[in-house]
Amino acid sequence: MVPARGGIRRVAHARRVRESACGSDCQGACLTGSPGRGKLRLIGAAVAITAALWSFTPPARASASAAQQLADAYSPVVMVRSQEQGICDSSEEQYWPPTSVDTVLGDPRVRLLKHDSHGTQVIKRAPTVADVAERGPAYYLDLPGNPLDPGCKFAQDFAALRRAGKAPAVTYAHIAHELGHPGLALQYWFFYYFNQFNDLHEGDWEGMQLAFHADTPAQALVQAPYEIVLFQHAGGEHAGWDDAKVKRDGSHPVVYSAAGSHATFYGSALYLGNGQNGSGVGCDNTTKPLMALRPRAVLLPDAPVTRGEFAWLSYAGRWGQREAGFNNGPAGPSTKTVWREPFTWMAGTRDASATVPTGALIGPSVAGAFCGAVANVTGFLNLMARTAPGAIGLAAGTALLIIVLVSLTRWRPIDLQPLRQPRALGQLLLTAGRLYWRHGVRLVLIALTALLLIGGLQELQALVLGGNGSGLAFSDSGAKIQISTSAGLGRTLATPVASGAVIAFVRDLDRGDPAGFVPAWRAALGRLWRLIAVELVATILVFLMLITIIGIPFAIRKFVDWQLAQQEVLFEDRSIREALRGSTRLVRGHWWHTGVVAGAFWFLSQIPGPWLGFALLFTTVPISNVNLFGAVISALLLPYVVVGRTLLYLDLTARRAEEPLTAPVTLSPAPQTSTSRPSPPHWVWNVPSRSAR
Repeated sequence: MVPARGGIRRVAHARRVRESACGSDCQGACLTGSPGRGKLRLIGAAVAITAALWSFTPPARASASAAQQLADAYSPVVMVRSQEQGICDSSEEQYWPPTSVDTVLGDPRVRLLKHDSHGTQVIKRAPTVADVAERGPAYYLDLPGNPLDPGCKFAQDFAALRRAGKAPAVTYAHIAHELGHPGLALQYWFFYYFNQFNDLHEGDWEGMQLAFHADTPAQALVQAPYEIVLFQHAGGEHAGWDDAKVKRDGSHPVVYSAAGSHATFYGSALYLGNGQNGSGVGCDNTTKPLMALRPRAVLLPDAPVTRGEFAWLSYAGRWGQREAGFNNGPAGPSTKTVWREPFTWMAGTRDASATVPTGALIGPSVAGAFCGAVANVTGFLNLMARTAPGAIGLAAGTALLIIVLVSLTRWRPIDLQPLRQPRALGQLLLTAGRLYWRHGVRLVLIALTALLLIGGLQELQALVLGGNGSGLAFSDSGAKIQISTSAGLGRTLATPVASGAVIAFVRDLDRGDPAGFVPAWRAALGRLWRLIAVELVATILVFLMLITIIGIPFAIRKFVDWQLAQQEVLFEDRSIREALRGSTRLVRGHWWHTGVVAGAFWFLSQIPGPWLGFALLFTTVPISNVNLFGAVISALLLPYVVVGRTLLYLDLTARRAEEPLTAPVTLSPAPQTSTSRPSPPHWVWNVPSRSAR
């Protein structure tokens, strides 16, 4: 290394000082005196020269030091969903932490491939940094496993790398400038081993950026950034550094990485993800439980290099297997627009991310509809990419099943009188709709009262126990979309009672009694605890059978057997135990019919409310009101579903009344009359009465 010019001058000056101290007559002694003193003087001179060399660092070295200090000062704290259900649970973060590219480069199981008009060629196994340097877009890194059918393969492989100490927590820092834009951008790039979301691909690059009103890292060190932008599926969300949504630990921004997709957000929520070109469509989940990661900042060169440890920056190929569409492996940081034009790109990002409302007062949640729909659609597209004939066969089979079910049932006639008569599935669906239409005003009043009752109960719990009574938040525990505790209490207590009011309304119609809003609620409230308890008991018993594994078939059977327990409580005024037994007796011999009808009404109850709310997500309706619309629609559907299930109850009672007697019939001799001569025996049929059945 060549010292700076000032350093050379100071070394020479130090030498002249030492020579003058020795005097002109003893210059030789200074260098050649006694061996001990001469060595000491030589050592002293070497130390002085070394100190001078290190005191005057070249400008390039000083600049790099300031850049590294800046990168360290603002290195982010990354919050990820913690693994509490094992490494194979994709609703939690399986690929933590963001790590080094060395987890794939040099791995003997990884291949560097080239795809062109001649097909796919294997270029190198265990490719190193030097092997990928300056390679173009036709090249791909191929990790072990099938990204379209990942299972737990990639998660297990990365967990093994983490245990072996080969997956350190790293973020790559980059100082970026843009011609025509003053200031500098400090970027942090996160590399993840695999993207296990609705889109599936090997390798994943996400990140964030801070903007400074400074031209050099040294200037940026003495001021705060003025803006921050987080990368989300090729898009982004910006905010002022002092914005309330920006969380910080000292100077370190705290960001939230969505499980599986790794899109970066400002808080813990369920986000409506939608990046460029359809990438990342779905629900980005950054909810609890969470753990904090503090990746080490590794400073990258300002521009891609072709030699050394960062030569991978010149690799323009893909960091994962070649696939169609959004399942293709991602390109590296230096290929992104934000790398070259950080300020122009930042100006095009949004200022907020839409959250998906969770939970619901009544009925299924909008979150469940949206997240489930997107997951199913993308799952089908991934199946299509993996095996087109299989996907086409699945779609055709589903369509054929629907056609068969529709054609096998009977839809006519639709008679409201008598209510107690056998009906096919199609007749039950249409008759329930006609009865709802005819008595719509009173049934709608019952439904809206139920909605108010549920909301009132949850607000009451909020006042008594504290917390948020909205019921629209994720549960703090568990990885799935759940209803919050308050909403669960309202639904648990109020929904069975509201269903009971509708059942009582239909019961009065069947008996020819005056059917109205007040009598229906009076009947339901008079059996309040039985209506609630019979639902809870049935649910708990089915759950206990399910968790035994071997009891799953019995759980499924009893789940259908007990579908009409509430009707037994209101029609026959039975106790909880007798209501479950009565429902079982009624379903016996018609188990499949009961299961199909109950399933059809359940399915219809799940569609309109959340799907209307789902459509409203893409309108100007405030996000906070979306679940309210869904709850109102679900409440209005409640009478239709309960009327249909009660017509099923009347259908089964009518079928049972028409069944031939199944009790054994026996013959016994008639009693002898007192005569002088014995007469031939007369035989009497012993037929049990219907009540004995």
